[in-house]
Amino acid sequence: MAKPAPLADPREAPPANAEVQAPLDSALDELIGYAMRRAQLKLFQNLIGRLSTHDLRPAQFSALAIIDSNPGLMQADLARALAIEPPQVVPLLNKLESRALAVRVRCKPDKRSYGIFLSKTGETLLKELKQIAAQSDVDATSALSTEEREELLRLLKKVYQD
Repeated sequence: MAKPAPLADPREAPPANAEVQAPLDSALDELIGYAMRRAQLKLFQNLIGRLSTHDLRPAQFSALAIIDSNPGLMQADLARALAIEPPQVVPLLNKLESRALAVRVRCKPDKRSYGIFLSKTGETLLKELKQIAAQSDVDATSALSTEEREELLRLLKKVYQD
């Protein structure tokens, strides 16, 4: 019985007479949403890897940054800022509280409501996480010049703030 031919190494250049095949997703190349999603995946994969050393996810980092900028924020407001459903905020905050990074404090006027604050540990960690996120952004967009990054950010804000 003959041995099967070895598989070609995908890093090797195709033979000169081989047809160059379009990527499988080329039918979606002209869709902005698809391009944005692919770019987001690349950025998030980079950030997820860096945040994993702190056992955090991008949504948790985002929550810490929003809470830091808005001490006493209510859970519903945090959900709106993160563009998630309010029930999804509860496990996120539970994780941050279990790590002693944030605290929920009952509001005096409305005893059913809680304001969210960063703990000292959360404030300290967030300073480091902001640097990690900024460097992750720069590294994941290294194919862009500084001017291109600024233009991309401006255009993306224009899309989602409309």
